[in-house]
Amino acid sequence: MEVTTYNYKIVRQFALMTVVWGIVGMLVGVLIATQLVLPDLTHGISWLSYGRLRPLHTNAVIFGFGGTAMFTVVYYVVQRTCHVRLYAEKLASFTFWGWQAVIVLAALTLVSGHTTSKEYAELEWPIDVLIAVVWVAFAVVFFGTVIKRKTPHIYVANWFFGAYILTVALLHIVNSAELPIAFFGGSWWKSYSAYAGVQDAMVQWWYGHNAVGFFLTTAFLGMMYYFIPKQAGRPIYSYRLSIVHFWALNFTYMWAGPHHLQYSALPDWAQSLGMVFSLVLLAPSWGGRMNGIMTLSGAWHKLRTDPILKFLVTALSFYGMSTFEGPMMSIKTVNALSHYTEWTIGHVHSGALGWVAMISIGSLYYLIPRLFGREEMYSMKLVTTHFWIATIGVVLYIAAMWIAGVAQGLMWRASNPDGTLTYGFAQVLNQMYPFYTIRLLGGLLFFSGMLLMAWNVWKTIRVGKAVDDAPIPAPARA
Repeated sequence: MEVTTYNYKIVRQFALMTVVWGIVGMLVGVLIATQLVLPDLTHGISWLSYGRLRPLHTNAVIFGFGGTAMFTVVYYVVQRTCHVRLYAEKLASFTFWGWQAVIVLAALTLVSGHTTSKEYAELEWPIDVLIAVVWVAFAVVFFGTVIKRKTPHIYVANWFFGAYILTVALLHIVNSAELPIAFFGGSWWKSYSAYAGVQDAMVQWWYGHNAVGFFLTTAFLGMMYYFIPKQAGRPIYSYRLSIVHFWALNFTYMWAGPHHLQYSALPDWAQSLGMVFSLVLLAPSWGGRMNGIMTLSGAWHKLRTDPILKFLVTALSFYGMSTFEGPMMSIKTVNALSHYTEWTIGHVHSGALGWVAMISIGSLYYLIPRLFGREEMYSMKLVTTHFWIATIGVVLYIAAMWIAGVAQGLMWRASNPDGTLTYGFAQVLNQMYPFYTIRLLGGLLFFSGMLLMAWNVWKTIRVGKAVDDAPIPAPARA
């Protein structure tokens, strides 16, 4: 007998862990921001050193918070838009436990110091293999569900999800290619990168920028294309534009990675190619942004009273700002000032907090009541409070880093008449402390917003009941 209800259990599991990893990742971020203001804070505690916590923060927020949010949304949206239950549900359950294992193992190896660098790593390749296995299972579940759909067309959000799943698999496998040194008489747990020198740098940034492009952009645009129309109660502004957006964005993004290697040993033509494609990226990025914003046509009044819509639309605004800033920073003359400065950190967090986190938070506030049989969150006033705390936190963070970054770049390039540098490293660093303090305040605000969200989610679950009987609509007759 065919099951006639959606599988919400797996969606609930991922949704709740998204909140958990958001708190963990942002707590680590606040800690390392504090260390830059108070360098002796964790002196003598090796597993709390900045060098170990910095990559832990990145992994926890990108793959823990962001990745788990995407599993949540993909499993919910693909069922709802295809009018079928998930394909291979045991495999879907494996992706949950497998992904949590990946994050925990990565965290343990990072804080214990068992990973050293891309060129030479300890305990890393087995985790990379596990990631690949989980991701292949994810692809099987997603594409299997799309194939058995009962709807005549594939909704555009699923186009973006499909591209994200396929491309991240390609990126991960190529970038993580490693050779265990057991082949040379050493340990099975240690490995060398398959690449070296400038080739390794190119592969790293082909991966790095496309991880941003597909893991943190294409994927979350799929989220945008589902939840903004749903929350606004309006159809997407232009379905045709969404398809143009899909093809233009995904083709162009793959070529933009070299802009991270301006003025490096990479051949000049490759640097210029990365810059050109980065500038071209502005068109599809802003086309998609406007498609999302214009979906509110006829529903602008809802922004006054709907905090979930505020999260979603503000996220799009930060997306537009970040996708303008990125191409501008790829221009060689701008890059000469911005590279290696705090400006880059501000740019990254404009996208990470302003775009990825805020659209994820808005989507979770939409989802969680529906997963627990409620019309809305336990406290919508608290959702509004969270929105303002998060927004103020992001603005403080990125404004501080923009100013700090420009100051850094100008001070580093300043020279005396005899050609010597005007400022030493310590002098430049000393000027950063006020901005580091403001950055810490912004991070604390954003983190406190996540704690409010966790409490609101907990209260919503307490007064609600897990929904396992959401009916699948009967296929429309021709």
